[in-house]
Amino acid sequence: MYILNNLTITILTFLVMECITWFTHKYVMHGFLWVLHKDHHQPRYNSIFEKNDTFFLVFAIPSIMLFYYGSFPYLNNLFFIGLGILFYGLAYFLVHDIFIHQRFKWFKKTKSQYLLALRKGHKVHHKYLDKYDGESFGMLIVPFKYFREQYKRK
Repeated sequence: MYILNNLTITILTFLVMECITWFTHKYVMHGFLWVLHKDHHQPRYNSIFEKNDTFFLVFAIPSIMLFYYGSFPYLNNLFFIGLGILFYGLAYFLVHDIFIHQRFKWFKKTKSQYLLALRKGHKVHHKYLDKYDGESFGMLIVPFKYFREQYKRK
C-alpha cells in the first residue's frame, strides 16, 4: 500500500504540473516575466541558451526543496511530490527542448499522430512574436483541433 500511495502521489503531481505549467506559461511567462520569455519567441542565432532557460529554476528549486524536506526523518509525501515535479521537468526537457525545438538533433522523424499534433500546437504558439494573442500554452495536452489536422493528413 505504501508503494502504491507514493506512486499515486508522484503520478498525480506529474499531471497537476501540466496545469501549473499552462497557467505559468500563459500568465507569468506571457505576463509580467515576458522579459525573460521573449527571446524564446525570437529567432535563435548562435547561442543554444536563452534567458527563457532560467524558468527551469522556477520548477527545479521547489522540487529540490521538496526532496530535502521530504527525506527527513524518513521519506514522506513531500519527497514524492518533488519526484513528480522532477519527472515532469525531464519530460518537458525531452518534449519541448529536444523534440519540438531540436536543441539537440534527436527524434527528428516521427509518425506518431500525438507527437505531430503536439509539434503543430507549439508551432502555432510560436507564430506570435509578442506576448499577446497566443494560444496552445500547455506542453503535453494537445488541443483537439491539432489532432484533427494530423488525422486529415493520413
